Amino acid sequence: MPINIAMDGPVGAGKSTIADCVARSLGILHLDTGAMYRAVGVTALKRGIDPADREKVTEMCRNISLDVSYESDGQHTFVDGEDVTGILRTEEASMAASKVATYPGVRAEMVEAQQRMAKSHDMLVDGRDIGTRVLADAPVKIFLTASPEVRARRRFLQLQEKGIHEDYEKVLDDLIKRDKQDMSRETDPLKKAEDAVEVDTSEMTFQESVDEILRIIREAFSGV
Repeated sequence: MPINIAMDGPVGAGKSTIADCVARSLGILHLDTGAMYRAVGVTALKRGIDPADREKVTEMCRNISLDVSYESDGQHTFVDGEDVTGILRTEEASMAASKVATYPGVRAEMVEAQQRMAKSHDMLVDGRDIGTRVLADAPVKIFLTASPEVRARRRFLQLQEKGIHEDYEKVLDDLIKRDKQDMSRETDPLKKAEDAVEVDTSEMTFQESVDEILRIIREAFSGV
């Protein structure tokens, strides 16, 4: 029986980077489900499909091949054999992902794929509906969060490091809008699972966040 760990939280909470480090420390795989939704959103944009067009996006999603592989530098996401990993972390991709992730048909396709992967591997899965939907029976569930201002500052600095120049206030405004959209969507909204442990990293360093999550996991598994 594979070891599955669920991690949820809002945009900018550092889920993907923290989850990747935690998974490496435990010697298991890390599935970044957000990258899968970003890949759908980016593919829609590349094909001239408005992410707001539910029917066209859903039909496109049903007709593309979306896969992930694990390289030395982490998860790579592929659409119809093309590695789209390098274009998934822009604000445009983030907003497109938040839009397409509201569509029941898209979510059904993604959840099925994510559950299939988790059944085959020891895996830490991060996203926004992992503890409540994808891995509802996971023995360990983490809800990773931080204040909107801290999350916006982190995202702002990440964008600067990548040479992407955005105004901090715009990053904060986009983040707040994304939070509202994620938490109010009809299908699988972002929320903390009743049995999840909340970890607020507002006052934590990256390493402190990783260490705290490892402590929670190892305590739950009695020394994983």
